[in-house]
Amino acid sequence: MSGPLKGVKVLDLSRVLAGPWAGQVLADMGADVVKVERPGAGDDTRQWGPPFQKDKNGDDTRQSGYYMAANRGKKSLALDLSTPEGQRIVRNLAKEADVLIENYKLGGLDKYGLDYKSLKAINSKLVYCSITGFGHTGPMANRAGYDFIIQGMGGLMSITGHPDTGPVKVGVAISDLSTGMYASIAILGALYHVKNTGLGQHIDMSLLDTQVGWLANQAMNWLVGEKMLGMIGNAHPNITPYQTFETKDGHIIVAVGNDGQFERYLKAIGRDDLLGDARFITNSARLENRDELTAILNDAMKLKTLDEWMVALEKAVVPCGPVNTIDRVFADPQVKARGMELSMEHPTMGKVPQVRTPIVYSETPLEYTKAPPELGEDTDDVLRSMGLDDAQIEDLRAKGIVA
Repeated sequence: MSGPLKGVKVLDLSRVLAGPWAGQVLADMGADVVKVERPGAGDDTRQWGPPFQKDKNGDDTRQSGYYMAANRGKKSLALDLSTPEGQRIVRNLAKEADVLIENYKLGGLDKYGLDYKSLKAINSKLVYCSITGFGHTGPMANRAGYDFIIQGMGGLMSITGHPDTGPVKVGVAISDLSTGMYASIAILGALYHVKNTGLGQHIDMSLLDTQVGWLANQAMNWLVGEKMLGMIGNAHPNITPYQTFETKDGHIIVAVGNDGQFERYLKAIGRDDLLGDARFITNSARLENRDELTAILNDAMKLKTLDEWMVALEKAVVPCGPVNTIDRVFADPQVKARGMELSMEHPTMGKVPQVRTPIVYSETPLEYTKAPPELGEDTDDVLRSMGLDDAQIEDLRAKGIVA
């Protein structure tokens, strides 16, 4: 690989989404990532389907679409961590690793001697990233964390939805994904610290911390002015009109960010009569009279089709966009031009689809050379790289320690 992390060794003991997402980002950036999975079942998400990826014969594999979303570029080592032999193998891998990612419950790896303190003793340069629901401190540190619950506890669902429908979660596991992103950033920072000092460190990542951090302007609306609008559907808490509107045949997003754009918008939809109306002349006034304005605009936007409005508003230089279904996303000419959809070759599954990491480097382009692995696909190769011969590997396999 030619990515900027070429030569960095990552040991991924995580499963489901937040940890694997961070590991995939590092793999896409060129790191050598070994994913340790349980023999037999593997990562929980392997079974989270349908849909499942087909093999070359058209039969379902044990690769769910969910698993394939977060495990590209990794080697799969099927290893039983509950056995002393399995723990010894992980310790030997950790001796040579630059990074370890895990998302066990607090203290879950202590009993195996695979906690940060134990591994630091054998590799002082190790960057050890722990991902949990609530972090390693505080009264909830021992609780398991799940994205859906975190979206609720972290305030996101209180501002997502409509008063008529009640709270709604985001359509993807956004708390997991954002924690995975922050974890990869934290790991890169820690690797830079190793470069400068020769010392690794422990990273304590929490889904709840991340979700609270991602409240962004909504958090500051409360902290600065104790304003809490709650659920306002697709409207914006601080700007209007900045929302979806129903057209004759679909929904369109109109994102008016200033008074000049608002004037152009009124002219484009044939409501010049509202120009200069004191109720709507500034954003602050529009917010005070949001309901009146929204009712007027709703009626106007229903008069044309989505495509007709797209042409008219783009001509008027009013920020807008369609509400695309996912099939339309991957048919979008801009998405195609950016190469977001990948096709990767797998030895038993043939060509498999992927979505690239949205990072574009000019000097160290990312390469996508290894499709998401089948369970244990790389077990023998990883063990041989540690110096084990075929007889030793077969003995481990016979004992059920590897698969």
